[in-house]
Amino acid sequence: MSQAAWNQKSENRAARHARADRALGAQRHGRWVDAAATGALLEAVIESGDRVCLEGNNQKQADFLARALVNVDPAQVHDLHMVQSVLALPEHLDVFENGVASRLDFSFSGPQGARSPSSRQAAN
Repeated sequence: MSQAAWNQKSENRAARHARADRALGAQRHGRWVDAAATGALLEAVIESGDRVCLEGNNQKQADFLARALVNVDPAQVHDLHMVQSVLALPEHLDVFENGVASRLDFSFSGPQGARSPSSRQAAN
């Protein structure tokens, strides 16, 4: 086993942290990030093709992160694999319409069911 194989995840995590440090600068205070810098943080640490787990509609931070994810630059972050318990907010599907996400696993569609990509595919 080569060195690159056994510590690849550790090196990737360190690279994401370094990108966050460069992108945020003074907007990062230890573990805290200014709310206005959330988009820059997401663009720095999420890589295209990543699997992203996002909670449903029962947590304020999940709503906040869903709104922030919609606003990332699809040229920088795209083809995300979204894993969610529920599709309750418009933002949960907006990420597909703006090109940020391309794959979805969920257990309950809630009010956004008619808008879901699988529903539209079945209708065609």
